[in-house]
Amino acid sequence: MPEKKKVVALLSGGLDSQLAVRMMQKKGFEVSAVAIKTPFCDFDCGRGCGFEIRERADQLDVDLKTVYLGDEYIEMLKHPKYGRGAGFNPCVDCRSMMFDAAKKEMERIGADFVISGEVLGQRPMSQHRRALKNIEAESDMEGVIVRPLSGRLLPPTKPERDGLIRREDLGMIRGRSRKPQLAMAKEYGIADPPNAGGGCLLTDPAFGLRAKDLFGHTETPSINDIELLKVGRQHRLDEYTKMVVGRNQAENETIRMLAMPGDILFEARDHVGPTTILRGTTAEDHTSLAAAVTLKYSDAPDADGHVTVWRGEETADMSVAPASEGDYIRFRI
Repeated sequence: MPEKKKVVALLSGGLDSQLAVRMMQKKGFEVSAVAIKTPFCDFDCGRGCGFEIRERADQLDVDLKTVYLGDEYIEMLKHPKYGRGAGFNPCVDCRSMMFDAAKKEMERIGADFVISGEVLGQRPMSQHRRALKNIEAESDMEGVIVRPLSGRLLPPTKPERDGLIRREDLGMIRGRSRKPQLAMAKEYGIADPPNAGGGCLLTDPAFGLRAKDLFGHTETPSINDIELLKVGRQHRLDEYTKMVVGRNQAENETIRMLAMPGDILFEARDHVGPTTILRGTTAEDHTSLAAAVTLKYSDAPDADGHVTVWRGEETADMSVAPASEGDYIRFRI
Protein backbone atom coordinates (compact mmCIF):
# COMPACT_ATOMS: atom_id res chain seq x y z
CA MET A 1 0.00 0.00 0.00
CA PRO A 2 1.27 3.53 -0.70
CA GLU A 3 2.61 5.37 2.30
CA LYS A 4 0.23 7.88 3.80
CA LYS A 5 1.06 11.55 3.46
CA LYS A 6 2.02 13.09 6.80
CA VAL A 7 0.93 16.37 8.35
CA VAL A 8 1.68 18.00 11.70
CA ALA A 9 -1.16 19.59 13.69
CA LEU A 10 -0.86 22.27 16.32
CA LEU A 11 -3.09 20.75 18.98
CA SER A 12 -4.46 22.90 21.77
CA GLY A 13 -7.10 20.47 23.00
CA GLY A 14 -9.86 22.85 21.95
CA LEU A 15 -12.61 21.85 19.55
CA ASP A 16 -11.27 23.68 16.49
CA SER A 17 -7.89 21.96 16.53
CA GLN A 18 -9.58 18.57 16.99
CA LEU A 19 -11.82 19.22 14.00
CA ALA A 20 -8.82 20.17 11.86
CA VAL A 21 -7.20 16.85 12.74
CA ARG A 22 -10.36 14.89 11.93
CA MET A 23 -10.72 16.66 8.57
CA MET A 24 -7.22 15.64 7.54
CA GLN A 25 -7.61 12.08 8.81
CA LYS A 26 -10.82 11.74 6.83
CA LYS A 27 -8.86 12.63 3.70
CA GLY A 28 -6.33 9.90 4.41
CA PHE A 29 -3.49 11.86 6.02
CA GLU A 30 -1.38 10.51 8.85
CA VAL A 31 -1.52 13.25 11.50
CA SER A 32 1.03 13.89 14.23
CA ALA A 33 0.42 16.57 16.82
CA VAL A 34 2.51 19.20 18.57
CA ALA A 35 1.25 20.81 21.77
CA ILE A 36 2.89 23.95 23.11
CA LYS A 37 3.35 24.81 26.76
CA THR A 38 4.37 28.28 27.94
CA PRO A 39 4.74 29.75 31.43
CA PHE A 40 1.26 31.23 30.95
CA CYS A 41 -0.59 28.36 29.30
CA ASP A 42 -0.17 25.01 31.00
CA PHE A 43 -1.88 21.80 29.99
CA ASP A 44 -2.94 21.31 33.59
CA CYS A 45 -4.30 24.81 34.17
CA GLY A 46 -7.89 23.71 33.61
CA ARG A 47 -8.69 26.83 31.60
CA GLY A 48 -9.29 25.16 28.26
CA CYS A 49 -5.92 25.62 26.56
CA GLY A 50 -4.54 22.13 26.13
CA PHE A 51 -6.47 20.82 29.15
CA GLU A 52 -6.24 17.01 29.17
CA ILE A 53 -4.14 17.28 26.03
CA ARG A 54 -2.91 13.69 26.10
CA GLU A 55 -6.43 12.39 26.50
CA ARG A 56 -7.45 14.46 23.47
CA ALA A 57 -4.51 13.09 21.46
CA ASP A 58 -5.44 9.51 22.39
CA GLN A 59 -9.05 10.10 21.35
CA LEU A 60 -7.82 11.43 18.01
CA ASP A 61 -5.33 8.55 17.64
CA VAL A 62 -2.38 10.84 16.97
CA ASP A 63 1.19 10.79 18.22
CA LEU A 64 1.81 13.77 20.48
CA LYS A 65 4.98 15.78 21.00
CA THR A 66 5.00 18.50 23.65
CA VAL A 67 7.24 21.54 23.34
CA TYR A 68 7.95 23.92 26.20
CA LEU A 69 8.69 27.56 25.41
CA GLY A 70 10.22 29.01 28.56
CA ASP A 71 13.06 31.52 28.64
CA GLU A 72 12.72 32.32 24.95
CA TYR A 73 9.03 33.06 25.47
CA ILE A 74 9.81 35.44 28.32
CA GLU A 75 12.36 37.24 26.14
CA MET A 76 9.77 37.64 23.41
CA LEU A 77 7.21 38.93 25.89
CA LYS A 78 9.48 41.79 26.91
CA HIS A 79 9.23 43.39 23.46
CA PRO A 80 6.74 41.61 21.17
CA LYS A 81 7.15 42.75 17.58
CA TYR A 82 3.42 42.84 16.90
CA GLY A 83 2.33 44.28 20.24
CA ARG A 84 -0.18 43.01 22.75
CA GLY A 85 -3.92 42.55 22.96
CA ALA A 86 -6.40 43.76 25.55
CA GLY A 87 -4.51 41.98 28.33
CA PHE A 88 -0.78 41.36 28.14
CA ASN A 89 -1.12 38.85 25.32
CA PRO A 90 1.33 38.96 22.37
CA CYS A 91 -0.84 36.67 20.25
CA VAL A 92 0.82 37.14 16.85
CA ASP A 93 4.35 36.69 18.21
CA CYS A 94 3.17 33.75 20.32
CA ARG A 95 1.55 31.97 17.37
CA SER A 96 4.69 32.54 15.31
CA MET A 97 6.76 30.76 17.95
CA MET A 98 4.27 27.90 18.03
CA PHE A 99 4.38 27.43 14.26
CA ASP A 100 8.17 27.57 14.34
CA ALA A 101 8.10 24.62 16.76
CA ALA A 102 5.61 22.80 14.51
CA LYS A 103 7.86 23.45 11.49
CA LYS A 104 10.78 21.76 13.24
CA GLU A 105 8.63 18.71 13.93
CA MET A 106 7.38 18.74 10.33
CA GLU A 107 10.97 18.67 9.09
CA ARG A 108 11.97 16.00 11.62
CA ILE A 109 9.31 13.47 10.60
CA GLY A 110 9.21 14.40 6.91
CA ALA A 111 5.66 15.74 6.92
CA ASP A 112 4.32 17.79 4.01
CA PHE A 113 2.65 20.68 5.83
CA VAL A 114 1.26 21.96 9.13
CA ILE A 115 -2.40 22.40 10.05
CA SER A 116 -4.13 24.38 12.78
CA GLY A 117 -7.67 24.96 13.95
CA GLU A 118 -7.54 28.71 13.40
CA VAL A 119 -10.78 30.24 12.16
CA LEU A 120 -10.77 33.43 10.13
CA GLY A 121 -12.11 36.32 12.21
CA GLN A 122 -12.52 34.33 15.41
CA ARG A 123 -9.80 36.10 17.41
CA PRO A 124 -9.52 39.88 17.05
CA MET A 125 -5.73 40.05 17.32
CA SER A 126 -4.34 36.92 15.69
CA GLN A 127 -6.95 35.52 13.30
CA HIS A 128 -7.64 38.29 10.81
CA ARG A 129 -6.08 38.06 7.36
CA ARG A 130 -3.09 40.30 7.94
CA ALA A 131 -2.24 38.60 11.25
CA LEU A 132 -2.40 35.14 9.66
CA LYS A 133 -0.07 36.33 6.92
CA ASN A 134 2.34 37.86 9.45
CA ILE A 135 2.39 34.64 11.47
CA GLU A 136 3.34 32.66 8.38
CA ALA A 137 6.09 35.12 7.47
CA GLU A 138 7.58 35.24 10.98
CA SER A 139 7.70 31.44 11.24
CA ASP A 140 9.06 31.14 7.68
CA MET A 141 6.09 29.00 6.68
CA GLU A 142 4.40 31.05 3.97
CA GLY A 143 2.04 28.82 2.04
CA VAL A 144 2.83 25.74 4.15
CA ILE A 145 0.18 26.27 6.86
CA VAL A 146 -3.27 24.88 6.11
CA ARG A 147 -6.23 26.05 8.16
CA PRO A 148 -8.85 23.45 7.19
CA LEU A 149 -11.84 25.09 8.89
CA SER A 150 -11.49 28.33 6.88
CA GLY A 151 -9.30 27.16 3.99
CA ARG A 152 -11.61 28.17 1.14
CA LEU A 153 -11.75 31.72 2.48
CA LEU A 154 -7.95 32.06 2.49
CA PRO A 155 -5.36 32.20 -0.31
CA PRO A 156 -4.44 28.85 -1.89
CA THR A 157 -1.59 27.07 -0.12
CA LYS A 158 1.32 25.07 -1.49
CA PRO A 159 -0.33 21.73 -0.59
CA GLU A 160 -3.30 22.78 -2.72
CA ARG A 161 -1.10 23.80 -5.65
CA ASP A 162 0.82 20.53 -5.35
CA GLY A 163 -2.40 18.52 -5.43
CA LEU A 164 -2.08 17.12 -1.91
CA ILE A 165 -5.45 18.54 -0.88
CA ARG A 166 -8.43 19.83 -2.80
CA ARG A 167 -9.80 23.28 -2.11
CA GLU A 168 -13.37 22.00 -2.15
CA ASP A 169 -12.54 19.73 0.79
CA LEU A 170 -11.71 22.72 3.00
CA GLY A 171 -14.18 24.67 5.14
CA MET A 172 -15.62 28.17 4.94
CA ILE A 173 -16.11 28.93 8.63
CA ARG A 174 -15.52 32.47 9.82
CA GLY A 175 -16.30 34.58 12.87
CA ARG A 176 -17.03 33.76 16.49
CA SER A 177 -20.15 31.61 16.19
CA ARG A 178 -19.55 27.98 17.18
CA LYS A 179 -22.62 26.50 15.50
CA PRO A 180 -20.72 25.14 12.46
CA GLN A 181 -18.07 23.57 14.70
CA LEU A 182 -20.65 21.97 16.99
CA ALA A 183 -22.38 20.46 13.97
CA MET A 184 -19.04 19.11 12.73
CA ALA A 185 -18.25 17.71 16.19
CA LYS A 186 -21.46 15.69 16.03
CA GLU A 187 -20.58 14.49 12.52
CA TYR A 188 -17.09 13.39 13.58
CA GLY A 189 -18.24 11.81 16.83
CA ILE A 190 -16.40 14.22 19.13
CA ALA A 191 -18.29 13.78 22.38
CA ASP A 192 -18.46 16.52 25.02
CA PRO A 193 -16.75 19.20 22.92
CA PRO A 194 -14.79 21.67 25.07
CA ASN A 195 -16.12 25.16 25.70
CA ALA A 196 -14.90 28.07 23.63
CA GLY A 197 -12.24 30.37 25.00
CA GLY A 198 -8.49 30.15 25.24
CA GLY A 199 -6.58 29.23 28.33
CA CYS A 200 -3.71 31.71 28.11
CA LEU A 201 -3.54 33.67 31.34
CA LEU A 202 -2.20 36.68 29.48
CA THR A 203 -5.59 37.23 27.84
CA ASP A 204 -7.17 37.70 31.28
CA PRO A 205 -7.28 41.47 31.96
CA ALA A 206 -6.72 41.08 35.71
CA PHE A 207 -3.76 38.77 35.23
CA GLY A 208 -2.51 41.05 32.48
CA LEU A 209 -2.19 43.86 35.02
CA ARG A 210 -0.06 41.61 37.22
CA ALA A 211 2.16 40.66 34.29
CA LYS A 212 2.50 44.28 33.19
CA ASP A 213 3.59 45.23 36.70
CA LEU A 214 6.14 42.43 36.85
CA PHE A 215 7.70 43.19 33.47
CA GLY A 216 7.65 46.88 34.31
CA HIS A 217 9.76 46.37 37.44
CA THR A 218 11.92 43.34 36.56
CA GLU A 219 14.28 43.36 33.59
CA THR A 220 14.03 39.62 32.99
CA PRO A 221 11.47 37.83 35.17
CA SER A 222 12.22 34.24 36.12
CA ILE A 223 9.83 31.31 35.82
CA ASN A 224 9.57 31.50 39.61
CA ASP A 225 8.46 35.14 39.37
CA ILE A 226 5.78 34.17 36.88
CA GLU A 227 4.52 31.29 38.99
CA LEU A 228 4.17 33.72 41.90
CA LEU A 229 1.97 35.92 39.69
CA LYS A 230 -0.63 33.16 39.59
CA VAL A 231 -1.48 33.15 43.29
CA GLY A 232 -2.60 35.44 46.07
CA ARG A 233 -3.46 39.08 46.46
CA GLN A 234 -0.67 41.01 44.77
CA HIS A 235 0.64 44.38 45.95
CA ARG A 236 3.36 46.65 44.56
CA LEU A 237 4.86 48.36 47.60
CA ASP A 238 7.59 50.34 45.82
CA GLU A 239 9.72 50.18 42.68
CA TYR A 240 11.73 47.27 44.06
CA THR A 241 9.45 45.14 46.25
CA LYS A 242 6.09 43.42 46.02
CA MET A 243 3.91 41.63 48.56
CA VAL A 244 1.75 38.59 47.86
CA VAL A 245 -0.85 37.37 50.37
CA GLY A 246 -2.22 33.83 50.06
CA ARG A 247 -6.00 33.37 49.82
CA ASN A 248 -6.31 29.71 50.80
CA GLN A 249 -4.29 26.71 51.93
CA ALA A 250 -3.29 25.71 48.40
CA GLU A 251 -1.98 29.20 47.65
CA ASN A 252 -0.16 29.30 50.97
CA GLU A 253 1.62 26.07 50.10
CA THR A 254 2.54 27.42 46.68
CA ILE A 255 3.95 30.61 48.17
CA ARG A 256 6.08 28.66 50.62
CA MET A 257 7.29 26.41 47.81
CA LEU A 258 8.24 29.39 45.62
CA ALA A 259 10.12 31.28 48.34
CA MET A 260 13.65 32.14 47.25
CA PRO A 261 16.73 33.26 49.20
CA GLY A 262 16.14 36.87 50.13
CA ASP A 263 12.35 36.51 50.32
CA ILE A 264 10.63 37.07 53.68
CA LEU A 265 7.63 34.97 54.75
CA PHE A 266 4.94 35.82 57.31
CA GLU A 267 2.24 33.77 59.05
CA ALA A 268 0.00 34.49 62.04
CA ARG A 269 1.53 32.59 64.95
CA ASP A 270 -1.61 31.57 66.81
CA HIS A 271 -4.34 31.65 64.17
CA VAL A 272 -5.25 30.22 60.79
CA GLY A 273 -4.50 32.67 58.04
CA PRO A 274 -2.47 33.51 54.97
CA THR A 275 1.16 33.01 54.13
CA THR A 276 2.53 36.35 52.97
CA ILE A 277 5.72 36.87 50.98
CA LEU A 278 7.84 39.96 50.46
CA ARG A 279 10.10 39.84 47.41
CA GLY A 280 12.48 42.60 46.48
CA THR A 281 15.60 44.48 47.47
CA THR A 282 13.72 46.79 49.86
CA ALA A 283 11.70 44.02 51.52
CA GLU A 284 13.04 44.84 54.99
CA ASP A 285 11.46 48.29 54.75
CA HIS A 286 7.99 46.73 54.58
CA THR A 287 8.05 44.02 57.24
CA SER A 288 5.73 45.88 59.61
CA LEU A 289 3.11 46.36 56.92
CA ALA A 290 3.38 42.75 55.74
CA ALA A 291 2.99 41.43 59.28
CA ALA A 292 -0.02 43.69 59.90
CA VAL A 293 -1.69 42.61 56.66
CA THR A 294 -1.04 38.95 57.47
CA LEU A 295 -2.76 39.38 60.83
CA LYS A 296 -5.63 41.28 59.20
CA TYR A 297 -6.44 38.39 56.85
CA SER A 298 -6.11 35.73 59.55
CA ASP A 299 -8.79 34.43 61.92
CA ALA A 300 -7.29 36.47 64.75
CA PRO A 301 -9.65 38.85 66.58
CA ASP A 302 -9.38 42.53 65.77
CA ALA A 303 -6.62 43.13 68.28
CA ASP A 304 -2.84 43.02 68.55
CA GLY A 305 -1.37 39.62 67.77
CA HIS A 306 1.80 37.75 66.92
CA VAL A 307 3.19 37.01 63.47
CA THR A 308 6.04 34.60 62.74
CA VAL A 309 8.61 35.87 60.27
CA TRP A 310 10.94 33.63 58.22
CA ARG A 311 14.16 34.86 56.68
CA GLY A 312 15.49 31.66 55.21
CA GLU A 313 16.00 29.25 58.10
CA GLU A 314 15.84 32.02 60.70
CA THR A 315 12.56 32.86 62.44
CA ALA A 316 11.46 35.82 64.51
CA ASP A 317 8.28 36.94 66.23
CA MET A 318 6.55 40.27 65.67
CA SER A 319 3.76 41.75 67.76
CA VAL A 320 1.57 43.97 65.57
CA ALA A 321 -1.89 45.45 65.26
CA PRO A 322 -3.95 44.24 62.30
CA ALA A 323 -3.78 46.54 59.30
CA SER A 324 -6.72 48.62 58.20
CA GLU A 325 -7.78 48.47 54.57
CA GLY A 326 -6.47 51.97 53.99
CA ASP A 327 -2.97 50.82 54.95
CA TYR A 328 -2.59 48.51 51.95
CA ILE A 329 -5.42 48.81 49.43
CA ARG A 330 -3.60 51.55 47.48
CA PHE A 331 -0.81 49.09 46.76
CA ARG A 332 -3.11 46.41 45.29
CA ILE A 333 -2.33 45.43 41.70
